[in-house]
Amino acid sequence: MLTRETEDVYALAPYAKTLGVVFEEMTKAGVRGRLAHDLSLSTVGGGLHGGALMGLADVCAAVCAALNGPVGAAPATVESSTHFLRPARTGVVATARPLRLGRNNVIEVDVHDDQGELCVRVTQVVTTIKPKES
Repeated sequence: MLTRETEDVYALAPYAKTLGVVFEEMTKAGVRGRLAHDLSLSTVGGGLHGGALMGLADVCAAVCAALNGPVGAAPATVESSTHFLRPARTGVVATARPLRLGRNNVIEVDVHDDQGELCVRVTQVVTTIKPKES
């Protein structure tokens, strides 16, 4: 079951830890995660790779959907739309917030660099899958 503890997220979604996501806030109203700039995650020109930025956004959106879903339900992204607005050459913070909640949750994620500039906006549809009854 997902709680508001970072270690729980890492246990259920090890990719979050592998990527280096550090959670600053995890509530039903919003999830905020930070990703430090690292050359191993960069692309031409030293900016963070789009895949790293999308990974951060996806993890934060999934946690937001899970916190708003049924107890024990697992999040699964079914649709994602990404707008890359500017390169991120510093660390970044992603803020995920629910726009619509239900079986299919619409979660919006803004990714800002350390100067507060909006670099990426992601809108995701995240379904929550209830655990099978035994």
